[in-house]
Amino acid sequence: MVELSEEFYSFNQYLRKQFGERVQRISLDAGFNCPNLDGSLSEDGCSYCNNKGFSHYAGSLKSLEDQIRESIEFYSKSAKANKFIAYFQAFSNTNADIEVLKERYEVIRKFPQIVGLFISTRCDCIDENKLKLISEYKKDYLVWLEYGLQTTHDKILAAINRNHTCKDFLKTLEQTRKFDINVGVHMILGLPDTTTDDILLDARRLSSLDIQGIKLHSFHILKDTPFHKLYESNKIKLLSRQEYVDILFQFLQLIPKDMVVFRLSSSANPDYLVAPEWINQKGKVIGELRIKFKEKGICQGFLHENSSFKN
Repeated sequence: MVELSEEFYSFNQYLRKQFGERVQRISLDAGFNCPNLDGSLSEDGCSYCNNKGFSHYAGSLKSLEDQIRESIEFYSKSAKANKFIAYFQAFSNTNADIEVLKERYEVIRKFPQIVGLFISTRCDCIDENKLKLISEYKKDYLVWLEYGLQTTHDKILAAINRNHTCKDFLKTLEQTRKFDINVGVHMILGLPDTTTDDILLDARRLSSLDIQGIKLHSFHILKDTPFHKLYESNKIKLLSRQEYVDILFQFLQLIPKDMVVFRLSSSANPDYLVAPEWINQKGKVIGELRIKFKEKGICQGFLHENSSFKN
């Protein structure tokens, strides 16, 4: 069992436990596409998504090597970091043939400062051969696969045009864990037509699964997305910062103490963010959350119970 030195098991605490020092994750665009955009499933994408709003290099013409080199140079100076994680973030980073995946993942071997390979993707862009390839990097790197799930409720998944079900995710999760690859799950709190009870049911469901990490953020509106139009028509309500902090406080109590919390609050490029402005106040969100935990004298996992996944 993890001994928490904070109110929650932060990504920073996890990495320091693994490497004994600060490790900086660098976000990359390796030139992949997404089946929800390229016509395989849809051309409209997920209703909330615009990669340029959250991925630094999304759409960049810079080579993968240049992105890595530039990022290492920047964070070596600004964050005094000596070790780095290559985070293949933009779009779906297993959405290609094995040969293409191997060619792009192999680029990290040119940089001895890289100690981790993190790959963000969809559950419908994975198969046994891809998992085998990715698992081979465990010999030399800390390896995680991050799956965008967003919600466990199929009705909401359909409403946001994810074009997969929770059952699809569960099948992929089982396949991935057979290769002993760490799994992180992306979740969006406050999606349209969800209640606090829906979100806390997400937490209970995920707490019963073989998941090693979770990434949380509040639903927000980015330019040039289907939800942007609905928001301008006053058809979408967004969480306030206080509402979000309250939900986070309840959510974290329900998940296991050893589930790594990669992120509690996202940020968005101001050029693409429509609302709410507070999501770029990450420090305030986390600060207010810590205060709530300290006031109650509790931490992540306080209400966690091992229970089976129930629809």
